[in-house]
Amino acid sequence: MALENKGETHKTDVIIIGAGPVGLFAVFELGLLDMKAHLVDILDKPGGQCSELYPEKPIYDIPAWPVITGQDLTDRLMEQIVPFNPVFHLGQMAQSLQKLDNGHWQLVTSEGTVIEAPVVVVAAGGGSFVPKKPLLPNLESYEGKSVFYAVRKMEQFRGKKILIAGGGDSALDWALNLQPIAAEVALVHRRDDFRAAPDSVNKMRELVAAGKMKLHIADVKSLEGADGQLSGVGANSKAEGDFIIPCDTLLAFYGLTMKLGPIAEFGLNLHENLIPVDTEKFETQTPTIFSIGDINYYPGKLKLILSGFHEAALMAQQAFRYVYPDKKLRFQYTTSSSALQEKLGVSDKAA
Repeated sequence: MALENKGETHKTDVIIIGAGPVGLFAVFELGLLDMKAHLVDILDKPGGQCSELYPEKPIYDIPAWPVITGQDLTDRLMEQIVPFNPVFHLGQMAQSLQKLDNGHWQLVTSEGTVIEAPVVVVAAGGGSFVPKKPLLPNLESYEGKSVFYAVRKMEQFRGKKILIAGGGDSALDWALNLQPIAAEVALVHRRDDFRAAPDSVNKMRELVAAGKMKLHIADVKSLEGADGQLSGVGANSKAEGDFIIPCDTLLAFYGLTMKLGPIAEFGLNLHENLIPVDTEKFETQTPTIFSIGDINYYPGKLKLILSGFHEAALMAQQAFRYVYPDKKLRFQYTTSSSALQEKLGVSDKAA
């Protein structure tokens, strides 16, 4: 993975804003057509939400992979794009975008990095995402020590007395995944009605009935402990009034707040904070600016990784016409094209 020093100036064929799975696969599709890409992402590593929020969470709807974790998917995509030498500008936000006299775009990041290219692809997922935090006194002093908003390494929680707060898929999924390795797992939610998949809710209730997990229908009110280490969480319910739930770790899953940030100022005619595109090229109303993945909008849109992969393939076809206006685009299959196999470094294997 090529990383560039912040504050430098670069020229390339395509600027990709967002280094999540769809942005990474776009590198592959562009590379097959001889286009180089630079990627900008506010996170400090590639993978987007897959790496940042659920690296060890299983994903079941990636073609040919009955099950794969978010981090494994990222690793496989990174392996796949090695032949195309993408350049990553991580820990930086796409701050401004302007059209140059030569028709190219100039993107400037929050760290002063300047990138020029004829094509821009916005693959920023939901934009910059931050966890919704519970309004609790002294919360900051516990964050990163015994209060967390994501699970990046399950082993970190082995043998812990964990309280999971929330009623959605993340809360239920992690309650089920951590229960086998934790000393104790309890779930707290303000009502006995969950937004998670019914199968997950049923499995949780089975564990509660078997005495292998505790369920509290209550509101979280306070944190108990010292020097950043929890000893319990104060809660309140109609049935019990005020009480303490003993725990040494709190995982709070109240969802994410998505913010487009400066992308909202790029003049892309947003639709409910999403970027409208056509379904032929996934181009915005601004020629040479494309949008793929969860951040785009069109009738029938499904926010699935596999949908983003499809969008990346069609985007690359039109991007080629902008990057190489004097060249003829030839559609080829990787299974039969010796030229594509040579780019991928597999020509000897294919032979």
